Amino acid sequence: MVTSNPFSAMFGRSPFQPLLAHIVKTHECSEHLLPFFEETLKGDWEGAARLREDITRLEHDADVLKTELRLNLPNTMFLPVSRSDLLDLISVQDKIANKVRDISGIMLGRKMRVPEPLAEPMRVYMRTSVACVAQARQALEELKELLESGFGRNVSDVMQNMIRELHTLENQADSQQIAIRRQLFELESELPPIDVIFLYQIIDGVGELSDRAERVGSRLQILTAR
Repeated sequence: MVTSNPFSAMFGRSPFQPLLAHIVKTHECSEHLLPFFEETLKGDWEGAARLREDITRLEHDADVLKTELRLNLPNTMFLPVSRSDLLDLISVQDKIANKVRDISGIMLGRKMRVPEPLAEPMRVYMRTSVACVAQARQALEELKELLESGFGRNVSDVMQNMIRELHTLENQADSQQIAIRRQLFELESELPPIDVIFLYQIIDGVGELSDRAERVGSRLQILTAR
């Protein structure tokens, strides 16, 4: 029987198809953080607000996909992997988009500008965190292709290599975060205390993007190891 539900049709091909659709949207959302940050550095709040609207729209689109996946997930007996593993994975992916929305919301709401000495380190740090999300997306794309093409025996090896690269990027983001926090500590006495508090929040939030991207990779590794 041919279904008229596009989402059900996606499940008919692979349970990874809707997960992939979700992380593609999540990655697009995270990528908008880079131009958003540039607008805040320039103090162009109208431009930042437009990009914030795009981020909000993409985060909403990801939410819709998450809800559709949860509502349409077939019974376990029709799935090649655990239902709970799939639900865990979509939950972790979704938190990435949520965090991007939160970071942009705080920065726009407070018209927050990162101090000049921190601008370039923060730019690099954000790029690394977004690259982690891109790597998680690539891992899921690779997994879907491998499973659908029937190269099941190679899946675990390929995924290990992909996750290793993701882990390297996440470590890089961690090191950048430590360096930026150290720089901010040295600047604290020159800045309003409330600004310092929110700057630490933003630094931590960017770090959570790479942490959550790595968790996506870890769950994919668990899925392929079973």
